[in-house]
Amino acid sequence: MAEKQTAGHDLLGEFAPKFAELNDDVLFGEVWSREDKLSARDRSMITIAALMTNGDYEQLKFHLQHGKDNGITKDEMVEVITHLAFYVGWPKAWSTFNMAKEIWK
Repeated sequence: MAEKQTAGHDLLGEFAPKFAELNDDVLFGEVWSREDKLSARDRSMITIAALMTNGDYEQLKFHLQHGKDNGITKDEMVEVITHLAFYVGWPKAWSTFNMAKEIWK
């Protein structure tokens, strides 16, 4: 069983308590826990692709580490980023590679 996510509460709980609750309890508590429907590893790959596509680098860094923790290998991540470079843009791939390189060092 995955560790309970508390980032919403820890970082935004006082400022935006409902958003923090939705982040921790619904997104990570309910959606990410549905591993009988889609594995955490696959959810990580999909999330990384979506964040890279949008250029959401602050969240991307967390999800690259989360993806590694969920079993995505360095070689798989290199392939995902390379593949996406042709669809979402070379600069986004370059930026993502810089983050991934730190996480898979």
